[in-house]
Amino acid sequence: MAIKRSSDSPDPQQPRKKNLAKQLNYEVTLLSPQANTQETEHNEAKIRPQKLVDYIGQKKLKGILNMAIAAAKSRADPLDHLLLYGPPGLGKTTISLILAAEMGVDCKITSAPALERPRDITGLLVSLKPGDIIFIDEIHRLNRMTEELLYPAMEDFRLDVTIGKGQTAKTRSIPLPPFTLVGATTKAGALSSPLRDRFGIIQRLRFYELDELTLIVKRTAEILNTSISETGAIEIARRSRGTPRIANRLLRRVRDYVQVEKAKTITEDLAATAMNLFDVDAQGLDWTDRLVLNTIIKQFNGGPAGLEAIAAATGEDRKTIEEVYEPYLLQNGYLSRTHRGRTVTAKTYRHLGYDAPEPKQTQIELL
Repeated sequence: MAIKRSSDSPDPQQPRKKNLAKQLNYEVTLLSPQANTQETEHNEAKIRPQKLVDYIGQKKLKGILNMAIAAAKSRADPLDHLLLYGPPGLGKTTISLILAAEMGVDCKITSAPALERPRDITGLLVSLKPGDIIFIDEIHRLNRMTEELLYPAMEDFRLDVTIGKGQTAKTRSIPLPPFTLVGATTKAGALSSPLRDRFGIIQRLRFYELDELTLIVKRTAEILNTSISETGAIEIARRSRGTPRIANRLLRRVRDYVQVEKAKTITEDLAATAMNLFDVDAQGLDWTDRLVLNTIIKQFNGGPAGLEAIAAATGEDRKTIEEVYEPYLLQNGYLSRTHRGRTVTAKTYRHLGYDAPEPKQTQIELL
């Protein structure tokens, strides 16, 4: 005969179940991507400068922003709408957070692909407080309907909402508190003219100089409690492609290498050895950069070669080559773009150890 346990009788396995639940919860916490993400975001927040005076580089932009902040504070007005464009990793998000801190307001961060439906941008605008900053990354990817909702919001601080359909449809205007929109894009030319013209300040972020990146590497190393020599910081900065995000990423990888090697300080030799291990050469070119350049030299005799042909030969995505790798190669003279395709330069031949071909002779017939 089966014995039925009453609901109030103690379960002899209850302590074991509690311990098992606690152990499982601990393991889930350790293995949770969310826990790792929170730790990464915390470290990233410490690395980002909190004030404009602590922001390294972009001297011209800092001067313009200092003037805009002082003028807005004296009038007790929000900042004018700001459009920042340039290659990724140069500090567009950091600048928006600094502006919010300097003005003493909140900053809401989002991206254009996240604003697919009208209610997405509507909910964001309605929740604003006076003077708040909205940062929209990749703003050139806004859909048409969302962009049109932003026009009256940016100009007149009002939100036009359509209620109903057909002949019964009515438009209702909702007043919004004055706010600042900071848009970031890697393709300023992809923005529509009506949207671009509504920004009062339009600034381009430039690649960083070697001395600026060296200061950034030293500052990040201090925050990460990592000892680094002056020459070690210069070596990392030299290979960072003029981009602070890459400099901080390389510093973390070099720190891992130095820690495994049980060294106390990141020196020039240790930094060079570590980055060679990660296939980052002395000019900041990684494995894929060199693959693209070598392919053009070996398979296309230095070019010209079409982008589709290069993508097929290397096995890389066409868009990835065009948007990720090509800008740095073009701006630093390793690659040139013509109407017939891409060609490598004499600088590329020297860097990769090839003998540069003799310039082609052109005959001009005088008629």
